[in-house]
Amino acid sequence: MRAAVYYGPNKVEIADVPEPSPREGEVKVRVGFNGICGTDLHEYYAGPIFVPTEPHPLTHQQLPLVLGHEFSGTVTEVGAGVRNAKIGDRVAIEPLYRCGHCGPCKAGNYNICQHIGFHGLMSDGGMAEYTVVPSNMIHQLPDNVSLELGALVEPMSVAFHAATLGDPTPDDTAMVFGAGPIGIGLWFALRGKGLDDVYVVEPSPTRRASIEALGAKTLDPTTLDVPEFIADTTDGRGADAIYDAAGVQPAVETALSCIGARKPLVSVAIYEKPLTTTLQKLVMNESRIQGSLCYTSADYDAVIDLMARGQYDTSGWVDKIALDGVVEDGFEALHAGKKMKVLVTPAEGEK
Repeated sequence: MRAAVYYGPNKVEIADVPEPSPREGEVKVRVGFNGICGTDLHEYYAGPIFVPTEPHPLTHQQLPLVLGHEFSGTVTEVGAGVRNAKIGDRVAIEPLYRCGHCGPCKAGNYNICQHIGFHGLMSDGGMAEYTVVPSNMIHQLPDNVSLELGALVEPMSVAFHAATLGDPTPDDTAMVFGAGPIGIGLWFALRGKGLDDVYVVEPSPTRRASIEALGAKTLDPTTLDVPEFIADTTDGRGADAIYDAAGVQPAVETALSCIGARKPLVSVAIYEKPLTTTLQKLVMNESRIQGSLCYTSADYDAVIDLMARGQYDTSGWVDKIALDGVVEDGFEALHAGKKMKVLVTPAEGEK
């Protein structure tokens, strides 16, 4: 079968690799769509970062690997002992490997497992015609949720998990910094939680236009005093929940100037450069910074339910490409800012 194999920085090749077969407790999936993630871009241009160069403790795999951890597909074969899937099921994959024995796992927080692994980063993944996953990664898709949307369940669950950590209520004022895929996902999640007052802060005209087309209210930090606007809008209270999906110093500084007393700034970004932010604003405001990593099965279920109720829309920000175009139409186009989100179709005929 054909797959996008990662060998190291600037080297992803479409290669013929052996078609996998499920073992006990595993499920074979014909991949419908696989999203290219920001993490994939980091690996392509600056890796290996998360891709192991020695056998991973949970997957026992290492470089080179088939990429792809954001994907959906159709079950074509089930291994012995599998009870939660059957041939023909349409599924989204929750690609986390967890040890089950460390402190976070024992506490029920497997998304921060001390030995965490990702299908498609620490094992051969979904940027291939077929892949095999443990059955506990399977989430069934309702009939009215397409495989295209199904491939977005993973990044949208990242956003939903972060949104939940901010403890927002429908009457709150929330802010999202960054209108990339996770920022868009945060806006969808907050709207799904019943919030009307959600402001997306984004300096890029192209990204502002994309999320505005979905119905979002945006703020341009290059032309507007954002903290002053939020103070006026909230009668001086500040925002009730703020989410950083931008990952840059100016966004964090502005966010800390907008946050309400004893309210959270939830960080769901990857910071390529160290921050030099002072904590004095947090101290004087008794506000806090909350980290957010990945998701749990509950987040997957919530996102799929919202998708089934029509809360997510791919118009204007999602592009689909063939497997052969992964490098030029995928990695390079995303890196150049020509596209926002790309879904790869390894197997023809999926929809």
